Amino acid sequence: MTWRAPASGRTVDLAGLGAASERQMLDGWLRWHREVLLAKCAGLEPAQLARTTVEPSDLSLLGLVRHMTEIERWWFRRSFAGETLGDVFTGPEDGNEGLDGVEAEDAPEVFERFRAELVLCDAAAAGHGLDETFLTARGVLLSLRWVYVAMIQEYARHNGHADLLRERTDGATGDSG
Repeated sequence: MTWRAPASGRTVDLAGLGAASERQMLDGWLRWHREVLLAKCAGLEPAQLARTTVEPSDLSLLGLVRHMTEIERWWFRRSFAGETLGDVFTGPEDGNEGLDGVEAEDAPEVFERFRAELVLCDAAAAGHGLDETFLTARGVLLSLRWVYVAMIQEYARHNGHADLLRERTDGATGDSG
């Protein structure tokens, strides 16, 4: 049996976020966007996930999952929490943070790494206030709130890419794949 990307296990009801606290709202929107990316990949085989379908771009769904693994790790763990970590796939030095070098046979590991990284990123932010600050490597003062907003923006942009990639792969559209 061929491995397929697992279902996203959708957990967020956006209607329930309308009157939530700021932290609950940011957590909820970030989790929703994470789940959308996984839903865009759900049910696809490794070759489909690695396929580039929106020419001339070399973006792939698998590349987006790798990229978001790196971006989550960079902002929550390396920048905010100050953890000394290497890159999972590739780093900021290459300018693409995981988008390049995609190999279909790596799909199961990529998804496992993504899900594991999300748990670690959530743990890095847990118990910290949105107003807590840190200095970036370039000496810019940012808050945890900024990280949440930046991550939501990053997912929103890339989930738009994922919409096109998935539609070109098998015709599926919408938030659920």
